[in-house]
Amino acid sequence: MALPADFTLLQVIPELDTGGAEQSTIDIARAVIAAGGRALVATRGGRMVSRLEADGARLAQMPVHTKNPLVILGNAARLVDLIRKEKVSLVHARSRAPAFSALWAAQATGTPFVATYHGVYKARSGLKRWYNAVMTRGDLVIANSDYTRDHVLAEHRIDPARIVTIPRGVDFDRFNPGFVTAERVEALRAAWGIAPNDPRTKILLAGRLTRIKGHLTIIEAARRLAAQGRRDFLILFAGDDQGRTGYSEELAQAIAEAGLQEAVRIVGHCDDMPAAYLLADLAILPTIVPESFGRAAVEPQAMGRPVIASNHGGVTETVLDGITGWLVPPGEAGAWAEALARAVDAGSARRAEMGEAGQRRARQLYSVDAMCAATLAAYERVLEARG
Repeated sequence: MALPADFTLLQVIPELDTGGAEQSTIDIARAVIAAGGRALVATRGGRMVSRLEADGARLAQMPVHTKNPLVILGNAARLVDLIRKEKVSLVHARSRAPAFSALWAAQATGTPFVATYHGVYKARSGLKRWYNAVMTRGDLVIANSDYTRDHVLAEHRIDPARIVTIPRGVDFDRFNPGFVTAERVEALRAAWGIAPNDPRTKILLAGRLTRIKGHLTIIEAARRLAAQGRRDFLILFAGDDQGRTGYSEELAQAIAEAGLQEAVRIVGHCDDMPAAYLLADLAILPTIVPESFGRAAVEPQAMGRPVIASNHGGVTETVLDGITGWLVPPGEAGAWAEALARAVDAGSARRAEMGEAGQRRARQLYSVDAMCAATLAAYERVLEARG
């Protein structure tokens, strides 16, 4: 079975600003259009909307980011109207709050409903477990890693036949070292104030400036390395604080108090991540809570860079310890200091060897084409089951 000729997909996501779920939304919209269908995205908006529309998808702007019950009800009514007007074939929700609106609208219109479990949601109460379970109430649940799938099965005890693992994909046309010009890398180097002849090993932590990403662990690890007299590394925090100025100010203060202004830099949001990974010698993902998948561990491998990551969550599936990178206990600054020193001391030849191994594996397992094909096959399966 193939997608119907008149197939129209509606994806619902809070915002299209930055992140793995957001990138997957754009990837799937593009794939549906390439397959001859139509793609709509209901979202508040964000900096990635221009990319969505450039691919031929359409934006349905509405406040689906909110957790306000009255607005959620209003969004459900808006989505019912949209589904009927656009003759939507299938609704795909990618976050919990908008999933309530999307599920109610899908049920009201008899439209198939799919949800992707993008994160491992913790539940300390029955109410929170009920809230999280909205992602499991449709025709099919997509988990972005086996780690996430195991969590959903343990937490919600749904029929295993109703959940499928589809790892997030990386666009290997975008994340391809051969397609990134030297000018792009040099432009980024200049923007970040790094001298062309800076001999230090460049270490990149890419991700939102939020506490769970583990920046403070890395600052403490860097302080320990500096206390040993090491000056052979430069750590770059590339990410947006998304309005969390208190945390970014806390990071800046911690860097200053440790005397690390020359060794650790907050460089802000980066639009050219392929060039950022090429500028760096290795990438780090020191999350203090498990990532369900961790695209920030796969993208640098696609660019031929080894990765040091916290030894938990979905990254244990994407980083092979000692082969494509290193796995380190989360939150343990001493262990991170040792791992950073080991990676720096490994030298460029050894890091290149590990980067090549990671690149081969990433291309084999995590292509965006494979993710899109598997997702469209899941849509076909749901439509066929509905008859």
